[in-house]
Amino acid sequence: MGYCLEMVKGTTQILGIIGDPVAHSLSPLMHNAAFAEMGVDYAYLPFPVAPENLQTAVQGLRVIANVQGFNVTIPHKEEIVPCLGQVTDIARAVGAVNTVKRLQQGWVGTNTDVAGFLAPLARLERDWSQTPVLVLGSGGAARAVVVACWQLGCPTIHVMGRDPRKMRRFYSQMTAQLEALNLRVHPWQSVESILEVVGLVVNATPLGMAEQPASPLTVEQLKLLPPGAIAYDLIYTPRPTQFLRLAEQAGCVVIDGLEMLLHQGCAALEFWLERPAPVETMRRALLTAFHG
Repeated sequence: MGYCLEMVKGTTQILGIIGDPVAHSLSPLMHNAAFAEMGVDYAYLPFPVAPENLQTAVQGLRVIANVQGFNVTIPHKEEIVPCLGQVTDIARAVGAVNTVKRLQQGWVGTNTDVAGFLAPLARLERDWSQTPVLVLGSGGAARAVVVACWQLGCPTIHVMGRDPRKMRRFYSQMTAQLEALNLRVHPWQSVESILEVVGLVVNATPLGMAEQPASPLTVEQLKLLPPGAIAYDLIYTPRPTQFLRLAEQAGCVVIDGLEMLLHQGCAALEFWLERPAPVETMRRALLTAFHG
């Protein structure tokens, strides 16, 4: 069951997503399908917010009384933290927020990307204590993946990105956690040597989205991974991404971002409404968007 404008009333409570861009987001489809299934008077909307307008937007949404919260996507996940009254322990550990909720005393931010990332991995029979990880990227999504892989029990977490300035920032922000998380930060030039020793490689960069149809790694590089290695792309559109096409050619087990999108969305909905999310309804809404 979908959501239609006739269902929006003066009493309707608003949730949404802020980012730049947000036109591609499937979160409105997923959440509005959930609200219809649950029979609650809520609607979910996309809010395009440029980086220079982030603080103004957060303040503006606060004074709209029926806006009960919102998701946060690229490029605001880290920058929004100072705009909030408080953040949860998991968001503090990640250093990034992807879900915000209205409380009487102000906005509170959390991070459901960790739970979303772990959901498809939990179904695999792997000895994660013997699975080193390579994370490509240095933004808020990469930080969530690092914390998730630490929770999973991965022995070493390698991180690298192409932009030296962003990598220096990542390193300085994560310095206190390097030893606790078994975290290693490398220059991009080391990618091939690291690929040879990891069992999971994660694309946490925007490279490969519909606007950037490319892959952070070549098929020749992906063939350096050990047999049975997993390639996980946080991007969910296009499906499959070029990165996962090449990884499949290289013999990898592949996971795209659709299940992560689903499960982080379920966790966000439960954070907002304090009720169980209709997981299968939300999954069907996402699959319908891809398959018509």
